[in-house]
Amino acid sequence: MLSIHAYAKVNIFLKITGYENGYHTLLSRFMRVDDLYDTIFLVEGTFKDFTIEGCEGVPLESNTIYKAYQALLKPFPKLAEFFKHHKVVVEKRIPSQAGLGGGSSDAGAFLRLINTLSKNPLSTDALAKLGSGIGADVPFFVYNYPSANVRGFGEIVEPFHETPLKLEISTPNIGCDTAKVYQTYHKYLLRTLDPSSFFGWDNMDSASLLRLVNDPLALNDLYPAALAAYPELEKLDMKGWFFSGSGSSFFRIKEA
Repeated sequence: MLSIHAYAKVNIFLKITGYENGYHTLLSRFMRVDDLYDTIFLVEGTFKDFTIEGCEGVPLESNTIYKAYQALLKPFPKLAEFFKHHKVVVEKRIPSQAGLGGGSSDAGAFLRLINTLSKNPLSTDALAKLGSGIGADVPFFVYNYPSANVRGFGEIVEPFHETPLKLEISTPNIGCDTAKVYQTYHKYLLRTLDPSSFFGWDNMDSASLLRLVNDPLALNDLYPAALAAYPELEKLDMKGWFFSGSGSSFFRIKEA
């Protein structure tokens, strides 16, 4: 049985840098979370069509692993035949709608797994380009860096050399829809965009940045939008925690 871990991420900071062609551009520090991951298995059997288990409640056409499979059909023409003899089973641990990149990580890991099984005919850059058509966060998970600055629409991923932080994560029983949070940001907060306010953040290590800024609202432009879209977040006592992505998860550095 073949398998791969699909790791979660947090956004140490996330700043909106502009709006082009109907999408927001950003600058963000992504950090991989090595102790929180989904596991994707390829299990042998006989199947009529592409089969995926473990993602209950997600329609096949919306599933990021299925989208990754479709993206791979052109460069890997024998893939459809392979999946008549294998199914995908996902052991989910990363909560959904939590700002931890679960679906995007699953897609990125699946792309890497199939490429590895095929003896790596695609470069990582080519694989990441395929991933960018699936979702904005997918290229980060294709590169699989422990820490990286991510720019543009998510397609520019630059490794940031630092010791990954030991993080504690808290996910409330609130699901935040990414599209809704971005729409709220665009409607109410886009005019507040000020690139000078985060100048140099991409050159600062994550621990120092969290100590220096220490304000979740300043670090993550989507946090005030998430608070507006999901007022129940306001009721949580999360003093000392930082907000990841479009939410709803919070994180902080683990105490030694």
